[in-house]
Amino acid sequence: MTNTIELIKQQIKENPIILYMKGSPERPQCGFSSRAAQALQACGAKFASVDVLANPDIRATLPQVANWPTFPQLFVDGELVGGCDIILEMYASGELQDLIKQKGEK
Repeated sequence: MTNTIELIKQQIKENPIILYMKGSPERPQCGFSSRAAQALQACGAKFASVDVLANPDIRATLPQVANWPTFPQLFVDGELVGGCDIILEMYASGELQDLIKQKGEK
């Protein structure tokens, strides 16, 4: 578990924008993950993704690390933004686009 925690922290540190999701942006395995990835793509964001279905250790550990129970989980500049509902609300208001421009494109 310690190694998994270190791996998660390293992934979040090394990727300005990272989405932990079920499946991949090209082949999402749940509707929430699909909508979250689509919102990021609509912002023109370059982002990393981790398929939690293919990584059961990350799937089990990340909710404890992030203190967020569900997937997807979006991190921008090392900070948890939230899940699908928050991502879509931020996209609708323009906040997500601003966040991506400010922090994600460093």
